[in-house]
Amino acid sequence: MRGAPRPSASSCRVTPPSEGAALLESLAYNTFIVAYALALGGTALYLALPFWPRVAYRSAETTAGTSMTVASRSEPPAWLGPAATATSWLMFAALTLSMAFRWVATEHPPYANMYEYTIALGWGSALFYLIFERAFGQRSLGAVLFPGIAALFTVSLVFFPPEVTPLIPALQANRILGIHVGMMMMSYSALSVSFGAAVLYFVQDGKRRFARLPSAARLEEIAHTSVLIGFPMLALGIALGAWWASDAWGRYWGWDPKETSALVTWLIYAGYLHARGLRGWRGKRSAAILIVGYAAVLFTYFAVNLWVSGLHSYAGV
Repeated sequence: MRGAPRPSASSCRVTPPSEGAALLESLAYNTFIVAYALALGGTALYLALPFWPRVAYRSAETTAGTSMTVASRSEPPAWLGPAATATSWLMFAALTLSMAFRWVATEHPPYANMYEYTIALGWGSALFYLIFERAFGQRSLGAVLFPGIAALFTVSLVFFPPEVTPLIPALQANRILGIHVGMMMMSYSALSVSFGAAVLYFVQDGKRRFARLPSAARLEEIAHTSVLIGFPMLALGIALGAWWASDAWGRYWGWDPKETSALVTWLIYAGYLHARGLRGWRGKRSAAILIVGYAAVLFTYFAVNLWVSGLHSYAGV
């Protein structure tokens, strides 16, 4: 049985990047800053859609020649929704460019450390949001998801250094790294849509309290579709991780904190599908499971990577 690969002094020695690699690294960072600014702009636009004032006041002349204040129903301007969607597409395009530059500069998929993976998680969440916005015609989810995406980018900028560093040996199997870590990232991104829908379900209180938000039934449909996409991707990502573990550490499963936390996350979403499909759970109970499930996603990603020591504690910050 092979032991876990450990970084050697030579493998971790920082060497100056080539001129071309340094230029690409700079381009990756600058385009990410552009994407971050667009994410903040998109957040403001998507939040404006449901929070736009519902009453407008204007002055009107009376027959007596005096003026009076008249209240009337107000709706968001017609340009606001298309502007939010256009901003989200521009952000996604800039972020895709940034990740492409980073990939070429580092010669490995751009999710090998916390800085890269956090940006990639925001990219995936934006991708699935755009897919669901197009499929269901609902921009309201952006009021939940885009603040989350902007928060991910803020965390990446503030806490995680963007400098390119050499990979340790366990991460140098680029093909497996790209497939396994990429699949986990995409599954978490798909499941972020179910979280946004569940939050809005509670805001609607199981009915339609706010006309500008989707109905509770529509939100439940969106959440369920999101899980039907993200759950098998999560299962495949865990299976691919076991394959990688066998190659890197000589065993498929070792109850490492990251493995255990990912399994618990999978079980929560499996419980949601079981309760909904076989027990007929609907409404707030199923929405609550989705919120707990995404809390487990964030715990698996942040807490296990940063504060719980294990074999997966190599993605440096």
